[in-house]
Amino acid sequence: MTLFRTVVEIPDNKEKLSYKTPSLWMGSCFTENIGSRLSNLKFPCMVNPFGVLYNPVSIMNSLLLLAEERLFSESDLNYGNELWYSFYHHSSYSHPDKGVCLTRINDGISSASKLLCDAKFLFITFGTARVYRLKETGIVVSNNHKLPHNKFDHSLLEVDEIVRSYKKLIEQLTGLNPRLSLVFTLSPVRHWKDGATGNQVSKSTLMIAIAKLVDYFDNVFYYPAYEIVMDELRDYRFYSDDMLHISSRGVDYIWTRFTETFFDPSVFPMVKEITAILRGLEHKPFNPFTDKHRQFLRMLLSRISSVEKSLPESDFSDEKRKIRHLLDPNPE
Repeated sequence: MTLFRTVVEIPDNKEKLSYKTPSLWMGSCFTENIGSRLSNLKFPCMVNPFGVLYNPVSIMNSLLLLAEERLFSESDLNYGNELWYSFYHHSSYSHPDKGVCLTRINDGISSASKLLCDAKFLFITFGTARVYRLKETGIVVSNNHKLPHNKFDHSLLEVDEIVRSYKKLIEQLTGLNPRLSLVFTLSPVRHWKDGATGNQVSKSTLMIAIAKLVDYFDNVFYYPAYEIVMDELRDYRFYSDDMLHISSRGVDYIWTRFTETFFDPSVFPMVKEITAILRGLEHKPFNPFTDKHRQFLRMLLSRISSVEKSLPESDFSDEKRKIRHLLDPNPE
């Protein structure tokens, strides 16, 4: 039978993900989409403790902060547009209350720092080689927080600049956690503000840098999410309405290829069960107050209880809270 698509061959990864292998996810696109699915399925992982990051320098700076477990103080925050914020963090961490902002930031750093010391995998997704430096201080910002464009200088990173800094970073991280494996991916989402050619130059810079790091280290790998989109899913059916981001159907396919490469076979039955529970929670009945639906909700609670016995570290508190609210929307 003729196969009417180009299939990207992915080398088997000897190290596998299971419910006993912690992982930390940093970066953009692939990190957000695939890491979040792992988290929803109760794998021991954390996704973007600084929020979405796009460029290698911001990702590196964040990892250095985690390696040092360097907590933030009020002097590390800035104020503008009625919000307190950090140039090292995505705007999702911003808040009108300085204390709330600081607590969000430091809670994330504390949790991620501990995970980094125990993690088996660190997944890093580069999005762009273009960086924005705050003119006042010269630091590369992770997010411009809607400040005027004239407050920043922007430039394109050089391949050697990325490789040199990441060699030092990887050596420091593996010194902290010798069992750590790093998996790099390249975001297929195009940064159209750079123009078609500018975007391609940026992606090429990142690809060459990653290839050099993979060649240099035995514990550094590359997962071809970029190639899967560009070669296997070479069709705008797999893009969102903006024609730049990947649609849910495209993410589903990347997820399937990822699980085939990285999942230990033993996890699939549990993944199937948790997926069924999550889908059950998404079910919207026509008559939510019938005895039949209440019986269905109690069945979900029972299935969650069974999973918790098998995965005692898993956290189903949100799911159980939702079910109990549906069973008794007006508790005394």
